[in-house]
Amino acid sequence: MNVTIRRAQEYEAQHMSEVAFHSKAYWDYSPEFMAACRQELTYTPADLRANPFFVADVDGIIVGFYGLTPLSPAEIELEALFVAPAYIGQGYGRALIEHAKATAKKLGATALIIQGDPYAAPFYRAAGGQPTGQRESASIPGRFLPTFVIQLTQ
Repeated sequence: MNVTIRRAQEYEAQHMSEVAFHSKAYWDYSPEFMAACRQELTYTPADLRANPFFVADVDGIIVGFYGLTPLSPAEIELEALFVAPAYIGQGYGRALIEHAKATAKKLGATALIIQGDPYAAPFYRAAGGQPTGQRESASIPGRFLPTFVIQLTQ
């Protein structure tokens, strides 16, 4: 796996949105569900300016990305972590979450907060995430998503 994880460039926002949408669709959600998620899965140059986003680049191809949102001096939320379907299961998600943990720690956080898709729960647990409950989805009222915390002080 020859991957470079680097800061996302503003012009990559549209491609990142496509990666996010197709990554979510990988789990066979209905077309109606995916349409409801479209806005939440859309990233803009302004999003990339406002918060740190990083891409996993393999020979010039963006195979995945993540973004962080500071919540407080001690807590940073994993805003997004998506891997393109053709690259799922090849270690890129693990490389991204490890980079996200290191970046959050460099930014002074002691905890990485995660709200994940239910299908991603095993991934976050394997990355050290401790379940903390659930939170309502921003795009689908009444749908609750699992939440995790990864302590970064260890």
